Amino acid sequence: MRPVPTALIAGVFVLVTAALADEVPLRIGSKRFTESYVLGEVLVQTARLAGAPADHLPGLGNTAILQQALANGSIDAYPEYTGTIAREILKVEEPLDLAGINARLAPMGLAASLPLGFSNGYALGMRSADARQRGIRSLSDVAKHPELRLGLSHEFIGRRDGWPGLQTAYGITATPRGLDHGLAYEALAASEIDVIDLYTTDAKIVRNDIAVLVDDRAYFPRYDAVILHRIDVAAKHPKAWKAIAALAGSINESTMIGLNARAEIDRVDFAAVAREYLGGGKSSSRGLLQAIFAPDFWRLLAGHVGLVFGSLVMAIACAIPLGIAAARHRRLAQPVLITAGLLQTIPSLAMLAFLIPLTGSIGAWPATIALFLYALLPIVRNTHAGILGVHGTMRQAALALGLRKGDVLRHVELPLAAPTILAGVKTAAVINVGTATIAAFIGAGGFGERIAQGLALNDQTVLLAGAIPAAGLALVVHVVFEWLERRMGAHVPDQR
Repeated sequence: MRPVPTALIAGVFVLVTAALADEVPLRIGSKRFTESYVLGEVLVQTARLAGAPADHLPGLGNTAILQQALANGSIDAYPEYTGTIAREILKVEEPLDLAGINARLAPMGLAASLPLGFSNGYALGMRSADARQRGIRSLSDVAKHPELRLGLSHEFIGRRDGWPGLQTAYGITATPRGLDHGLAYEALAASEIDVIDLYTTDAKIVRNDIAVLVDDRAYFPRYDAVILHRIDVAAKHPKAWKAIAALAGSINESTMIGLNARAEIDRVDFAAVAREYLGGGKSSSRGLLQAIFAPDFWRLLAGHVGLVFGSLVMAIACAIPLGIAAARHRRLAQPVLITAGLLQTIPSLAMLAFLIPLTGSIGAWPATIALFLYALLPIVRNTHAGILGVHGTMRQAALALGLRKGDVLRHVELPLAAPTILAGVKTAAVINVGTATIAAFIGAGGFGERIAQGLALNDQTVLLAGAIPAAGLALVVHVVFEWLERRMGAHVPDQR
């Protein structure tokens, strides 16, 4: 038998490796504003049309979270802007071209490529009538009017290339109010604020008759749209990346404004907007029932239920022993209850932001840990109260019958305390159904995805399509636990 040539073996190995690479889905992230959602869908659907698997992790939050997600491999790429990369990620003030950006990104294992063909810069805007009346045309004019009420997005307020630098560059003394970008236009239209931050490709600028104020001191850098990705993405996902590479230079500013308008003004969901752009037919806006029972309903339901009950099982396994220990050893009671109570006071977004670097990932794992921590207090407290509520004569009678302390706990104290413990578990479960909606901000899924998208669009239908199923799930959980409590109460002996 003739030996198989080494070159042939190597060639087959390369082909098999390339084929297997695209079996693992390309994971595309996006930020929590319209344009990023739309571009994320365009990238994912482009890869899928080429026959490569791809997933979209939408609305992951700010630049820092997405950078962390890239670094730990939770995502492979996401749409970003050159000015943001330079100022926020690389922390440099001087202007950089794409080659300069990539030279600095390389040691981080990242790269920016595939300029999409448009720039979406930051700006400040006012109602045109108010700007004319006050004679305000530029950002320098804003500094002359300290009475102006500024409503700026939370990310803009905290960014190096946002409010802190802008305030210093122009000497603006007004104190801004933090608003979600999707709500800022409505607040401006209602005259609740006077100035908002804009993206220059926002579709609502023209519709709402907003004057874009001139950056007369050239503070803002260029924000050319690119794909920020892990440096090895082309090698790991060759088919998907080849398809996405064809998008380079294909989206100009007017096209992007039109795509944003389809989502924000015509109320078409992001996936449908992307399908239209890539050659699909026109889509219409959906009614509430259609939005609730959209094709993603069962996926979101499964994700939500998994987060709630996964974290609940972990909490039960930890909290009941803690509650028993606190009841048995009085010196432990206050430390245990106080610690569980303090965990409840940590804002959920802050908890998630802390857990991302701690766990080295985004998605279900940090979200489950956060929900587990929030579920501890009601279960620990009710277990502690339930064990202490068992009448002392019951314990004494059991001990007199020759039962050991462990047997008394299993056969007397826990059965008698069970209704109280179950009430704590019910409370934890219902709370976690609501809290789990926040998990969507780090790509953990659930009905929070729709709520985040509804906020980004200021679309009440999309908001309700997420909020109503979440509320319905909480009601189902409550009813099931009420039934279990009644069943358990019927079988618990009277302690008298």
